[in-house]
Amino acid sequence: MGFFDKLKAGLAKTKKNLVDKIEEVVFDRKIDETTLEDIEEILIASDVGAKTAGEITDRIREKIKKDQLHHSENVREIIKAEMSRSLGAFQPLKVSNERPFVILTVGVNGSGKTTTIGKLASRFKSEGYSVILAAGDTFRAAAIEQLEIWANRTGADLIKHQSGSDPAAVAFDAVEAAKHRKFDVVIIDTAGRLHTKTPLMEELKKITRVIKKSLPNAPHETLLVVDATTGQNAIRQAHIFNEAIGITGIALTKLDGTAKGGIVFAINKEFNIPIKLIGIGEGVDDLRDFEPQSFVKALFNKD
Repeated sequence: MGFFDKLKAGLAKTKKNLVDKIEEVVFDRKIDETTLEDIEEILIASDVGAKTAGEITDRIREKIKKDQLHHSENVREIIKAEMSRSLGAFQPLKVSNERPFVILTVGVNGSGKTTTIGKLASRFKSEGYSVILAAGDTFRAAAIEQLEIWANRTGADLIKHQSGSDPAAVAFDAVEAAKHRKFDVVIIDTAGRLHTKTPLMEELKKITRVIKKSLPNAPHETLLVVDATTGQNAIRQAHIFNEAIGITGIALTKLDGTAKGGIVFAINKEFNIPIKLIGIGEGVDDLRDFEPQSFVKALFNKD
């Protein structure tokens, strides 16, 4: 199965919850204010977000006023076009010319953060980059072990300290090691919560400060990993992490297991932070760059 087919399959629950319901509402029915209210309710219930839902229904209203909407199929195409427009341009995760290129990954426990790091390491290694993984979630021994498994599997190097040690020290050592050994990429894991009195966000700020002591322009990418199945809770997570340390991109995992794929639109509208990666399966190759047009096309695909 190709990636587009996997994407279609992965978005099946979201399509049923969003596109199919809208098509049921508009089928053989006059498109009036009552219909528009029903469409807006479906969009909001699908986690698209109130802002995006309002913009879409306003666009349909404009077409009605201009007498440019004569068939229910037109409604579908307007929504599809507005969703494509709202997601903006393709912004993939790229390794820049700076060496080492440092990616700081953050997110709550259970979001798929460590697995995302492992899949990214596999991707970068396959592209010919040398990779160091930093086991910065020192508060969970299992997280260190999991990252070590990924390092062995992908052929990446691993920098780790003992469980319970200072995560900022791990991050610093990883960047220093990459500088001295001339590695291309450093991917730093972090805790999703801390078992100490130090608040998580303060710890992440410290990690960022310490990284900059080794490499002033780093981290070059601060990637928030979010579980798509959490729906609107993902918005709250993005707000907290972005406010604390500034997020440059989002990896949205577990899209294949949810009817809440509409959260893609809500996150994009709320923060203007690009979704750079999506996960639609367990396989190493199932973490891909987020291509907005392919996403919308798969969501509305009739096959």
